[in-house]
Amino acid sequence: MILTYLGYVLTSIGVIFLFLGALGIFRMPDIFTRLQAGTKATTLGALGTILGVGLLQPEWFWKTLIIAIFFAISNPISSHALARGSYKIGHKPYMNDPNGIDTYSEVPQNEGDE
Repeated sequence: MILTYLGYVLTSIGVIFLFLGALGIFRMPDIFTRLQAGTKATTLGALGTILGVGLLQPEWFWKTLIIAIFFAISNPISSHALARGSYKIGHKPYMNDPNGIDTYSEVPQNEGDE
């Protein structure tokens, strides 16, 4: 009985985090902050939902645990690869800095170096 309620709570928390992650993707200004918002929220949301289903269906628990572990490892790695690839092809982070200094660049660029 307690596992059923815990399963419902975990599934509900997971759904809420998935919704907030989707909302964060629409609200953020550039690809890097969208990836960050989406990855953090969807990792926690998917883990909550998957483990909640595992608690609601005890015969599936070990399978859902393996899926959750794989998801916890692969989701951050894939978002890192997407962010690095986006930066390498020329997408620059959104900056409120009026000087336009790219703090992520490997080599600092001065205006007189051109």
